[in-house]
Formats: sequence, structure tokens, C-alpha cells
Amino acid sequence: MRRCKNCGGTDIDVDQARGDAVCMSCGSVLEDNIIVSEVTFVENSGGGSSAVGQFVAGDSSGNVPSLGGNFHTGVGRESRAATLQNAKRQINHLGHQIQMNQHCLDTAFNFYKMALCKHLTKGRKSSHVIAACLYLVCRTEGTPRILLAMR
Repeated sequence: MRRCKNCGGTDIDVDQARGDAVCMSCGSVLEDNIIVSEVTFVENSGGGSSAVGQFVAGDSSGNVPSLGGNFHTGVGRESRAATLQNAKRQINHLGHQIQMNQHCLDTAFNFYKMALCKHLTKGRKSSHVIAACLYLVCRTEGTPRILLAMR
């Protein structure tokens, strides 16, 4: 059984699509950039076999291939992926303003992903949810920060 090295929790979310393992108790990233080591083969009509896989670009730009070229820009992009990308950008922006380190920003992003999965973001302003995630990290890490709302 796999355990979190930070809190000792055993509820670990391994997402092969994202390539990471996250503790669902404290939000810590346990593994990042996981590469699947399984190789799958298929048999072709001529009796030969070939490996099945997907090309992974070295630049890791995160671009999602879309069908039909430039006809419908962004058709292949999911709403959830756009929400997560926007949240990560906002968390990094606000976190850098209050001088938080990258580990704390990653943990705050994981809290956001957990809130999104449990539908706790519906009906709430994204800026409030992001501030709450950063505040959670400050409290759990013992980092003295004050988040004030400016109007």
C-alpha cells in the first residue's frame, strides 16, 4: 500500500493522463511526470505485430491535437482542461505576489483540483476559491501570510 510521505494518508490519486500521483488527504504531489512503462502490441492483418503508443513531444507544451486543422480553433480542448489551466495561472500569479515557493503553489493547485472534482467550485467566484486554496496551504504549511480582498 502506498503512503503519503507528508501526512501518512493512503488515499493516493494516480492519474495516468496527467502523469502525476497526488495525496487526496493533504494535496501533496507525490510523483510528477509519470511515464507508463507498459508496452502493448497489436497484431496486424499480415500476422506481424507492432507496438501501440502515442508520441510525446520533448517540449511538453501541453497542446491538445485538434481534428480538422485550423477550421474550429480549440474544438479539441476540454472545458475542464481550460478551467485547470486558468486556475494554475491565477494561483501562480497570486502566489508569486505573496512570495510563496513552488511546492506551496503546486499544493494549492492540487487543493483546487480536489475542490473541482468534488464540485465545490460551482456557484463561487474562481478568485475566492483560489484564495481559499492558497490560504489552506498557508495554514497547513505554517506559512504566515495574510490575504486581503481589494475592491
